[in-house]
Amino acid sequence: MNQEDQHKINSKIRVEKVRLVGDNVEVGVYTTKEALAMADEQGLDLVEISPKADPPVCKVMDYKKFLYEQKKREKVLKAKASKVVVKEIRFGPQTDDHDYEFKKKHAEKFLQEGAKLKAFVFFKGRSIVFKEQGQILLLRLAQDLEDLGKVEQMPKLEGKRMTMFISPKKSK
Repeated sequence: MNQEDQHKINSKIRVEKVRLVGDNVEVGVYTTKEALAMADEQGLDLVEISPKADPPVCKVMDYKKFLYEQKKREKVLKAKASKVVVKEIRFGPQTDDHDYEFKKKHAEKFLQEGAKLKAFVFFKGRSIVFKEQGQILLLRLAQDLEDLGKVEQMPKLEGKRMTMFISPKKSK
């Protein structure tokens, strides 16, 4: 729905009487013609605010400015909404210490940047028999990162993947 379709303005208001509100106008019930004339006198628009009221409520205002400010408010709210970024780190069940440390450093960086971390061990072929090793690896990672983040989901085996989620701790 287009923003201009939200409200009826000026000649699109098709009722006989309206309750008029707004700055520089006498609040009260007027015929639509009178209300339009008053709005026109001030160089503003007559905008239907509450069409379900009896009689419908209309306001005298600059409609384009109103839409502009509404868009601006929505943009600010949207900017304030936090976007959750999920970064992934993949291990094998037989990951050695050097690779583990390398990936742990990346995980630390991701958590410091405020991203969620999805760490998983991928089991290829018959390596599924090492699922305990995979779980130990993930729990070790969780323990090493406990000062930066907290475990959101403990290691869980889903098919050929054992997955664990760590979310960053809120910095004060």
